[in-house]
Amino acid sequence: MTTSSNRPAPESTGDPGTVQTDLLRFLEKRTGRVWATDADVFGTGGLSSLFAMELVVHLERTYGISVRGADLRMENFRTVLQMAALVERLRPPASGGPGA
Repeated sequence: MTTSSNRPAPESTGDPGTVQTDLLRFLEKRTGRVWATDADVFGTGGLSSLFAMELVVHLERTYGISVRGADLRMENFRTVLQMAALVERLRPPASGGPGA
């Protein structure tokens, strides 16, 4: 079994590309398949609804967010783009940034 010590958890950089890259790596490692950011990971028969819960745990632990209530809709987890958008929306704003 490999560990994640090769790759530290991404910092909250505010860069959606970092989140997308991390999610693509996570999906590839867990499924043995290369995914596009806009691929429907459930519609293609690639992943089960049980795996959606693993995704929730991964997002919460990696990015320090809480996915609850209406955010637990499958639509938020269909593509890497949608998952990254969810992370960006749920992350607390960086202190001292615009709009603070």
